[in-house]
Amino acid sequence: MDSRQVSGMTCCEKETDNGDGGSKSASLWDMFWTFFRIGAFTIGGGYVMVPLIQKDVVDRKGWVTKDEFIDALAIAQTAPGPIAVNTSVYVGYALRGFAGAAASVAGCIIPSIIIILMIASVFDRISSLDVVQAIFSGIRPAVAVLIASAAIKLGKPVIRSAGELAIAAAAAIMVSLLHISPALVVVIAALAGLLTGIGGDSR
Repeated sequence: MDSRQVSGMTCCEKETDNGDGGSKSASLWDMFWTFFRIGAFTIGGGYVMVPLIQKDVVDRKGWVTKDEFIDALAIAQTAPGPIAVNTSVYVGYALRGFAGAAASVAGCIIPSIIIILMIASVFDRISSLDVVQAIFSGIRPAVAVLIASAAIKLGKPVIRSAGELAIAAAAAIMVSLLHISPALVVVIAALAGLLTGIGGDSR
C-alpha cells in the first residue's frame, strides 16, 4: 500500500476517533448551530440545558466523551458565569481552540438575547394574564424533572464506589440543607478526592 494512503488513513482515524468514543472533528458552523438550537428551544435556564448539551455533544456527535463532559461541568460550575455558557466555552475550546469557543458561546447566548428582548417588550402587559400564569405553572415542575434527570444521567457513570457515593451525599446535604455555594462544594469535593485518592484508577 502506498505510504500516502497509509498516512491519509491514519489522519482520518485521528479525526473520527479519539480512542475513547469521542470525536474531535467539528466545523465552526456545526458547533454554532448545535448550541444555537439548544439555546433557542430550552426553557428553564442553564441546568436544563445540560442534558440537552450532553445528548448532542456526547451521545449524538461524539465530540467529547462522557468523562470529559463531566469534567467540563465541574470546571463550568466553579468558574464565574452561567453553567451552560461555561460548558459551551469548554467544549468549543477543546474542539477548535479560541475560534471554537467563540462559535459555541455565540450559538449559546444569541437565542437568549433575542428571545428575552422580545419577551421584555410585552411581558408587563401579559404577565398578569391567567393563561400566562397557567403556562408557567406547567413549565416549573417540568423544569425540575429535567434538572433531576440530568443529575441522574450524569451521576450513574460517575458514582462507582462507596467513597464517591459518600462525596455525592455530602455535596447534596451541603447544597440543599446547609445552603453552601455550589462552587465551594465543588472545591471541597475536589480536595476530598485529592486527599482520599478516590477514582484515581477508575478511568
